[in-house]
Amino acid sequence: MTDTKPLVVWTTCHPWIQEVVAEVQPDEFDVEFLDLNDADAVAATLPRVDALICLSLTTEQCRMLDRCKLVMHNGVGYDAIDIETLAEMGIPVAVTPVMTPEGVAEHALMLILALSKQLPAVQQSMKSGEWNMLGWREGSHNLSYKTLGIIGLGRIGEAVAMRAKAFGMNIIYNKRSRLPASVEDELGVTFEPDIDRLVARSDIITLHCPLTADTDKIINAERIAHMKPNAYVINSSRGELIDEDALIEALQSGRIAGAGLDVYTHEPAVDSRFLSIPNAVLLPHLGSATVEGREASGERVITNIRVWADGHRPPDQVLEGWQ
Repeated sequence: MTDTKPLVVWTTCHPWIQEVVAEVQPDEFDVEFLDLNDADAVAATLPRVDALICLSLTTEQCRMLDRCKLVMHNGVGYDAIDIETLAEMGIPVAVTPVMTPEGVAEHALMLILALSKQLPAVQQSMKSGEWNMLGWREGSHNLSYKTLGIIGLGRIGEAVAMRAKAFGMNIIYNKRSRLPASVEDELGVTFEPDIDRLVARSDIITLHCPLTADTDKIINAERIAHMKPNAYVINSSRGELIDEDALIEALQSGRIAGAGLDVYTHEPAVDSRFLSIPNAVLLPHLGSATVEGREASGERVITNIRVWADGHRPPDQVLEGWQ
């Protein structure tokens, strides 16, 4: 590293990510990779960082950023980053939203289709040598005319709605502020201000809201009790949005028909009870993780850094109040 180049550090060390970064890395920055689980490396590296790309950051780690001028989340959900401490330190936070809505929306629809068509069980049946062409038709369902309830209609929720509309679904949504009528018409969605009524009306409930004090365990035992017995719950946002104990009990008892989960309360740990539930489709937080998404995200990170290095506000900076 030279004295003149800013040091950009990525805390995602997977070889594939390193390959993506190598493709977009400009000559004007030095780049290093840091494992946040390596305490010695963290203590040696964070004080030297000019720009940090991470998925999570504790208060203690924030305090080590002696010369950092920009923290970026490699995605959009920055609830695992202590932004309050960074704000106190005057360090802005930016996100990389490119391709995330497309990737997560496709992911949510994949989970919905997998449950509706019993895909995991049918695939296992085929691989065991069975040919149950008629038997598996019982329990498989169309999406057309089904009611999809979307909780959280931001960029990702809107992308889900656009795709669900193509399947001919009846789409209702809930968010803090209602969309303009013209946007509702374009997306083909209807506002439902009462989450309990949304849950009761929906054949499929999909979560696309951020994790906040208001949304923590927004799907709980009381709300599950209002769901249709044929309902599916989809979560590709944050695991804490669902009371996992209540969901597991509902799945085991047959209170609801199934769940498609990409996120969990204690990642990377997954409650072992989910593993024995046949109507739970489980994925390891893949969401927006596509080749196209990672490449676009890497390029967007560099764009944010270049704008910051030129003395301007990063285009994807979140929240106001930072200089």
